[in-house]
Amino acid sequence: MSRRLDYYKISPDAVKAFFHNGYGYLEKCAIEPRLRYLVELRVSQINGCVYCVDLHSRQLRKEGESEQRIDCVAVWREAPFYDERERAALAWAEAVTRLETTGVPDSDYENALDQFEEKELVDMTFVIANMNLMNRIAISFRKMPDKRG
Repeated sequence: MSRRLDYYKISPDAVKAFFHNGYGYLEKCAIEPRLRYLVELRVSQINGCVYCVDLHSRQLRKEGESEQRIDCVAVWREAPFYDERERAALAWAEAVTRLETTGVPDSDYENALDQFEEKELVDMTFVIANMNLMNRIAISFRKMPDKRG
C-alpha cells in the first residue's frame, strides 16, 4: 500500500475544524456513547475504514461492550443480542450511509422515529454524517491505526 499525505500534520486547522469541533458536540449529544460507537463502527465497516473500525472497536471495549456484540455488528440483523433501539440505529446508519442505493426509505425513518425522540434522531444523523466524512478522509489518505501488542 502506498504511503499518502499525513493530513493531521499538513492541515491541522482543517482537522481541528472538521474533526474536533464536530466531535465536541457529538460527545455531549443526545446519543449515549456506547450506541454512538456501535453506529460509528458499523458505518466504518460499510465504508471499509480500517483506522475507524479499530478506533471504535477499542472505544466499545472501553465502554464495557462484549466482544461478541462488537464482533457481530457487521451481521447485526441476524444476531439476536441487539435491542430494538440498537437495531433501529443500525438500520438508520446503513440507510443513511448507503443513500445512493437506499434513498433512505420511509420504513427506516419510521422505525427510527419509533425508537428515538426527534432531537435524538437528528443527533444520530449527525453522528452518521460525521462518521462518513471522517471515513472518507481517513480512507483517502490511508490513515492506519498503530499496531497493538
